[in-house]
Amino acid sequence: PHFLFNSMNMIASLIASDPDKAEQVVVDLSELFRRVLVEAHTLVPLREELSLCRSYLAIEKLRLDTRLQVEWEVGDYGQDVKIPSLTLQPIVENAVYHGIQLLPEGGKIKITIKRSNNRLVVTVGNPRSQMMHHNKGSKIAVDNVQRRLVAHFGPTAVVRAERMDNHYITHINSPIGE
Repeated sequence: PHFLFNSMNMIASLIASDPDKAEQVVVDLSELFRRVLVEAHTLVPLREELSLCRSYLAIEKLRLDTRLQVEWEVGDYGQDVKIPSLTLQPIVENAVYHGIQLLPEGGKIKITIKRSNNRLVVTVGNPRSQMMHHNKGSKIAVDNVQRRLVAHFGPTAVVRAERMDNHYITHINSPIGE
């Protein structure tokens, strides 16, 4: 709900000052809603999930401005690779919500995608403040992603999150779904 309200307020504020940007936010938000309404057990091409993440991050970039930086390292993962819908977007959203927006100076989210043998390896890392304890989260997104990956690809699909001193990293490692 916070993301929806923030997005709607952003659109309202942009209508008068930058109508083209407001229109782009509406397009990006529409794409996000379309994907949310797709059944969670549907496999989608990884390239579509990456596009969804880029749309989401474009909206958040408007809100957080220079406080949000994103670094993508996308290797050759294979064009026919499929993953469950909304596998990466909730993880990226957690990186923004529990990491970047809590830091006055913001920070960088690093997203790495690669294929290793017959497995998809994804990491999403973000800075975190040791001083800030709210927005800890209940790991619902990570648990949901884990359950859906296991349902599609079996018990060798793993989602693991680790907290380091000043970073939080989520690792996804699953068999390739084609």
